[in-house]
Amino acid sequence: MQEHGHSLKSYITGFILAVILTLIPFWVVWSSSFSAKLLFGIITLCALVQVLVHLRFFLNISLKHTGKDYLTALFFAGVLIFIMVGGTIWILYDLNFRMM
Repeated sequence: MQEHGHSLKSYITGFILAVILTLIPFWVVWSSSFSAKLLFGIITLCALVQVLVHLRFFLNISLKHTGKDYLTALFFAGVLIFIMVGGTIWILYDLNFRMM
């Protein structure tokens, strides 16, 4: 196994985790046995964990081997995405409130 985890075993592990983290929200929605808030929470949690799985297993980003500048750029990109998604959700809820 190489130093940064570029191995077939790492990619297969990431693939299996990604498939599981994709199937969980589909099953939760399909079973429809949860409240809307819990459903949204489960989907959000699975999405966040899936992002971490992709960063670790497919992009091979780890806190031990990745440079500080690269992690800072990655954090900045995450903040921008959070602002865009959060702003979009805020605008949609506001529009929904005003339309009802």
